[in-house]
Amino acid sequence: MRLYAESQLVRPNPEYDASLLWSALLLAGMGLVMVYSASIATAEASRATGHQAHYYLVRHALSLAAGLMAGAVAFQIPLKLWQRSAPYLFLLGLGLLLLVLLPGVGREVNGSRRWLAVPFFSVQPSEFMKLFVVLYAADYTVRRARHLGSLARGFLPMFAVMLATGALLLAQPDFGAFAVISIIAMAVLFLGGVSTRLFAGLVVLLSAGFLLLIWSSPYRMQRIVGFMDPWSDPFGKGYQLSHALIAFGRGEWFGVGLGASVEKLLYLPEAHTDFLLAVIAEELGFVGVASVIVLFVWLTLRAFAVGRAAALEEQPFAALVAQGIGVWLATQALINLGVNMGVLPTKGLTLPLMSYGGSSLVATCVALALLLRVDWEVRRIARASRA
Repeated sequence: MRLYAESQLVRPNPEYDASLLWSALLLAGMGLVMVYSASIATAEASRATGHQAHYYLVRHALSLAAGLMAGAVAFQIPLKLWQRSAPYLFLLGLGLLLLVLLPGVGREVNGSRRWLAVPFFSVQPSEFMKLFVVLYAADYTVRRARHLGSLARGFLPMFAVMLATGALLLAQPDFGAFAVISIIAMAVLFLGGVSTRLFAGLVVLLSAGFLLLIWSSPYRMQRIVGFMDPWSDPFGKGYQLSHALIAFGRGEWFGVGLGASVEKLLYLPEAHTDFLLAVIAEELGFVGVASVIVLFVWLTLRAFAVGRAAALEEQPFAALVAQGIGVWLATQALINLGVNMGVLPTKGLTLPLMSYGGSSLVATCVALALLLRVDWEVRRIARASRA
């Protein structure tokens, strides 16, 4: 009877969403292994790395450790403080984007000026700007909740702010980050209850702006053309995509085996960054790619579940932050997947938590820590309301 009675005791609710945490850790762990596999040939062939095969592995592991530490610190900060700091963090992000453009301060790589040269490492402000936009858009939506149906007081201020952000990003140029940040801001406004008419107008304006940017830029037009038919110029504008597709074809169902990729042997450019998924497809096959997709889908669903729970507890800022982070990770992962599979134009966007890139990894870890903080605070509020 005693055992039966103990079995009937209600277990206490967990303090956090364990499945969300484990899905993120699985993606990060898989990314660490695949970055090493994809980068060995590149590291050995480069004088800048000292021909050390483990060069990118060590740097990626250090970035992951820094991200985990930054996430641990971010988790300790209450949401109220995040909300109060949102406008200042956004201004900090704008300042960093401006610094990148200054000669002697910003570092140029492959024709793009996106990095700040800091001793021992580089910082890409656009990666942190994604998090700052989530916070700012959530705070703006909550503060302007009564005016979201007004063109002058609800729509135009946010549109002007995003226009300034877009101008700084396009000056680098970083069209991919601009697209992701625009989608984040639009999604948070929509989820926050902005007028449907104004939201439709915003979609039309942004779509027209994107088309104009593509039409007015020869290199962007070339990327579009190359994406539509990479085999028409497989040694030119279609080079990256054609080799990514070859990697997918070689992988078939179960892949050629971990470490056995041929495309990573200096055939596929950016194999450990933008095109890491192609190496995963070649070495781990359909099963590996499907596992990555399932983990990102689950991560997104849990982010929206956390946001929904926060909304039910009447925590609008927390709800929008959680859903904004979900939109950010889902959008960037979807674009990277589409680029690697040849269904979207080539863009310089990493696969969150997996691709090589210190700024992206640290910013994503902080965002996920913030998501866990939202979940933790909402669970405490729920328990207190039931007590």
